[in-house]
Amino acid sequence: MEHKQKITVQSADKVKIQRPDGQKHNNNYSPRSRIYVRSVKGALEYFRRSFGFILLGVFALLPWLTYQGEQAILLDIMEQRFRIYGLTLWPQDFTVVAWFAIVAAVALFFVTTIFGRVWCGFMCPQTTWTFIFMWFEKKFEGPRNKRIKLDERKMDFDKLWRKTAKQVSWVLVALLTSMTFVGYFTDIRELFINFFTLDAGFWATFSVLFFTFCTYGNAGYMREIMCTHMCPYARFQSAMFDKDTYTVSYDAERGEPRGPRSRKADPAEKGLGHCIDCYMCVQVCPTGIDIRNGLQYECIDCGACIDACNEVMDKMNYPRGLIRFTTERNLAAKEKKQKTNPWRMKSIGYFIMLLAVSAVLIWDVATRIPLEVDVLRDRNQLYRENIEGQIENVFTLKLVNKSQQDQTYRIEVKGFEQFELIGETTKDVSAGEVGTMPVTLAVPPTLLDGQVTEFYFVVTAVDNADITTEHQSRFLYE
Repeated sequence: MEHKQKITVQSADKVKIQRPDGQKHNNNYSPRSRIYVRSVKGALEYFRRSFGFILLGVFALLPWLTYQGEQAILLDIMEQRFRIYGLTLWPQDFTVVAWFAIVAAVALFFVTTIFGRVWCGFMCPQTTWTFIFMWFEKKFEGPRNKRIKLDERKMDFDKLWRKTAKQVSWVLVALLTSMTFVGYFTDIRELFINFFTLDAGFWATFSVLFFTFCTYGNAGYMREIMCTHMCPYARFQSAMFDKDTYTVSYDAERGEPRGPRSRKADPAEKGLGHCIDCYMCVQVCPTGIDIRNGLQYECIDCGACIDACNEVMDKMNYPRGLIRFTTERNLAAKEKKQKTNPWRMKSIGYFIMLLAVSAVLIWDVATRIPLEVDVLRDRNQLYRENIEGQIENVFTLKLVNKSQQDQTYRIEVKGFEQFELIGETTKDVSAGEVGTMPVTLAVPPTLLDGQVTEFYFVVTAVDNADITTEHQSRFLYE
């Protein structure tokens, strides 16, 4: 059923439409119309705010935590070292990072299959910071109707200070957000001191200013554009939806035909459904869509329209749930007797995959040895014979201490019944450092198989026998 609208023909090629929600539209193409989001109260809004504050607190607190006297979480890109409490990851440990990313992706797919885009509505940083910026906008410029009138008004002192205060608050929030984010990649205490004393390096300063600009633009001006045009998740998430996926949906069978009426009027007598066509669901939507038009990729499942509609239903003395989290199967009139099945083949498949990749990640971390050994051969001389008739090969061992404690490593050889290691057999390596150790291996020629004999260097931590690794090498002799 078409919505009732006032249509005023002003010329042969231009038509202006006045909608019941007060917004004006022009049939000429417009790349983007500003969305004035109305504030809403309700259970979902309260949960989103509480959950958002928790996530925001975790984000702000984590880089300030310390472990063994150092920053607990430090993703040091310049040093190519990720420190996460007692775990230190190096470029050689990229498989751990890859498996973690795979686990996160499969978990997102699994949740999306059952609950739709709840990540976008309740956990996505873009959504969280957008609502923070909208809160400051409301505090300085007032609720929706006042913001519309303020923008239509000519510039005066009242408008100037409100707009200025809003912009200053946005910049401060963006700056603190950026410095906290950059603090995950460098010492956050030094960053805050050096930045405000103008002693920060070029890359630290550039990163803070760059992410400040991005946060300010994304949450302040690009808001719904990030969700509708730039986020790839909005494009492929529909591939994971089916009739049993819970999404924010409008019950058309109950709401149609829609139309205004008084609170005392009986909608059945007027031939109307429960939707009074108030456009409240549109006014509170952060992406500016009309959920009554059906499932749309712009919908982020934030549930703001649910709270707004429930409030209207309460005032009209109608049952809640005209707009609610439900499934296509529950809304289908002919299939209402069928119950939604969250555990179907698709969700079970994602769940099994999630368990599998999680197990691989746990196994990869549990079996990881915080020691890396590289062996380099002396290229100037492949071999030589000493005065005792033994054949010598010269090697250089690179010992990478991937732990967060200083270690002393002992070098041994496996593969020869008789051999002699000439030089030091132990090496002290500081935490996170690389130790270089030249080693000369002498072997009687009778024990050599030919031109190439394979053997192993065994490197073990003196204070922890569990930290040990073997490196296969070749002993050359002609």
